[in-house]
Amino acid sequence: MSTPTITSLAFLTPGNFSDDDPYPGLEETLRLFEHGERLGYDGAWIRQRHLEHGVGSAAVFLAAAGQRTERIDLGTAVIPIGYENPFRLAEDLALADVLSRGRLQIGFSTGMPHADLLGDLVYDGDWREFDLSYGRIARVVDNLRGDYLGGPDTVIHSPGNVQRPRLQPHNPGLAQRIWYGGASLRSVRWAAENSLGLLTGNIVTGEGTDDFTTAQLNLLTEYRRTRSGDRPARVALGRVIVPLDSADTSTRARYRAYAASRHERTLAPQGPKRTLFAPDVVGTAEQILERLTADPVIAQVSELRLELPYEFHREEYEQILYDVRHLVAPELGWRPVASAVAEASR
Repeated sequence: MSTPTITSLAFLTPGNFSDDDPYPGLEETLRLFEHGERLGYDGAWIRQRHLEHGVGSAAVFLAAAGQRTERIDLGTAVIPIGYENPFRLAEDLALADVLSRGRLQIGFSTGMPHADLLGDLVYDGDWREFDLSYGRIARVVDNLRGDYLGGPDTVIHSPGNVQRPRLQPHNPGLAQRIWYGGASLRSVRWAAENSLGLLTGNIVTGEGTDDFTTAQLNLLTEYRRTRSGDRPARVALGRVIVPLDSADTSTRARYRAYAASRHERTLAPQGPKRTLFAPDVVGTAEQILERLTADPVIAQVSELRLELPYEFHREEYEQILYDVRHLVAPELGWRPVASAVAEASR
């Protein structure tokens, strides 16, 4: 078994908040991004969730996070494309990216969670006939590339100038920082053919196997086999990793209970799509490293994304981030950026 070599360490947080007073939870999530930057993490990612106690607009949240941080990459995993207008979303993401000085990492998925409740609120007409799949993501990426609209002589007149029309503000680098959350062979092939990065985490589709690890390895093989373009194929792997080392006794018990409540789903394929779930990695740093170094998927990637559990408190998230940063990630080959080391030493 080869030793993992992680060169990029990020975390993904759900952005929890309470129903009666959402501000404190959102503020704590912004502070968690700041905390992760101070610890030396390379990236901080937010989930986008609709009708739930979570961030409904990743672009808005990341614009705020960009003003609270200076160095760390700011990502979203993932934006379900079915609810989005490809041009308007591209405008929002481009603006947030410019405000963060080019630090956004944008993950997409297809589909429409809670479509029976939201579809008619988002669209006028029968949205069931629309292309809400890969083609819609491709349109966002095309818009981000900033091609001019109309012919070569097409201009628009604004109060300050005359200019050729295209998406504004334009930052050509953002189109190179787009990811797809792929869980099936078909989806990773599409991501590869369109030169998008691949996000793969704790959920995959069981195609020809009941074993999670085998299914995920098949996804990586297919993605790399199909990948086109000149840019390197980027794969970011997500795992729920919960160290116990600096947690108190009651918190350790809570962590173990959380993992136990989710263990049954990992024992067999779930539902008609044969969804496979990876077990959460909970234990001491020594136990976690034993499991991670034995994981053949981790041996094939260099970017690791720590997926924080739902409905935990900020101090628990900070403890998890601290233990992974100091006790786990360095043993996997990761090193924090020099500026973060200097800040921590002060």
